[in-house]
Order: sequence, then C-alpha cells, then structure tokens
Amino acid sequence: MQLIEDLRADHDLIDQVLGSLRAFVAARVAGGGNPAAGPVFMAFFRDFAGACHHAKEEDILFRALSERAELPADRGPIWALTLEHQRMAGVLAELAGLLEAPLGEGADRLRLQALAVDYSRSLWHHIDAENSVMFPEGQEHLRRFHILELPAPPMTEAQLASRDAGAALVAAYPPQPDPEVIRGDGCMGCPSYLVTCEGLEREWWTDLAWEDFEDRMSSD
Repeated sequence: MQLIEDLRADHDLIDQVLGSLRAFVAARVAGGGNPAAGPVFMAFFRDFAGACHHAKEEDILFRALSERAELPADRGPIWALTLEHQRMAGVLAELAGLLEAPLGEGADRLRLQALAVDYSRSLWHHIDAENSVMFPEGQEHLRRFHILELPAPPMTEAQLASRDAGAALVAAYPPQPDPEVIRGDGCMGCPSYLVTCEGLEREWWTDLAWEDFEDRMSSD
C-alpha cells in the first residue's frame, strides 16, 4: 500500500530530524548553535510531522481502519496513538516558546533540554510502535475488507518546504544518538502498552485473526 510506504518514508526523515534537534539543543544549551535554526525545526515538526504526517495517519489511515475495517476508535491502538499525537503536540507547543525566542539562562536552558528529550524519546518510541504494529496490522485488516490502497492528498507548499528544510537540518546538525533510548518493535516497546492500550491481540484480534496467525506459524 503506497500510503503505508509514504508514512514509513516520513518516519525515516522525522527520526533523523529528532536526532538533529537533540544536537541543536545541546549546542544551544552550551551557548552555541544558530538561533535562526530554532524556528526551522519548529516548522518541520509543525508543518511536516504534524499537519502533514500525523494528519495522514489520523484522517486517512485511522479513519479507514475504524469506519471501513470495523476496528474500535475509542480504545486500543487507534485511540492510544491518537492520544500520543495530542500529548506530543502539547510538548511541542511548550518547546516552541524556547526554540523561537532568545534563550535565557539557567532554568530556560534546563527546560529546553528536558522538553527536547521528552519530545524526541516519545516520538522515537511512537515511530517504532507504528512501524512494527499499526502499519503491518492495519494494512492486513484493510486487506481483509478488500481495501488495497488509500488516497493521500498532495502536500502543500509549506509542507514541502518544511520537509526539504528537515533534510538540510540533518546535514547542518548531524543527528545525536541517545544512549538511554532502547528502540524496539511490537507492543512491548510502545509507551501506551498497558496504559491506554491492552495490546494488539486483546484489542484487535478476532478468532479469524488468531486462525490466520496459527496458519502462518504452522507453515513456517
């Protein structure tokens, strides 16, 4: 499904720009970095990661899964991932106040660093959960309802510009790894697991899904 492939490609870029954000924030906290890059990071996460990428997930993929593939939207993976979008948008809004204005001393620098860590770690784990659970399982559920493709609207000029700017940010601020983040697949690595979602098998799987799973396992 092309929509899923496009969303995965978005994730690849967002993943890299998160690492660049961490590198930029580390430089700003240390008294370096170009302050003009702050609004560029914000435009990327607002216009591309938010208004473009998250909107495609919620308005197209999640809606198709709930309305056309009969999956619940008020609990389980769809609900959990939508709540994560909302929480991360709140963190980003607070981060904007520090990235788009002159950076003060002491408390401002500590808060900037804490918000950048929170946002990047949350979004990295969110990306892993979608790549490993939502996308493959969602595509399989849609296939069962004979839905093989979903339309995606073209990006606006602002979204295209912010995507291209993201690639430039990666070049200007090489992504900084976070040694404390353990990347992983499956429900166990999802921040919503057993918090706002009981896990894929309990929330989504039907008797038919279990039969398909057993058939695949027996054929391997």
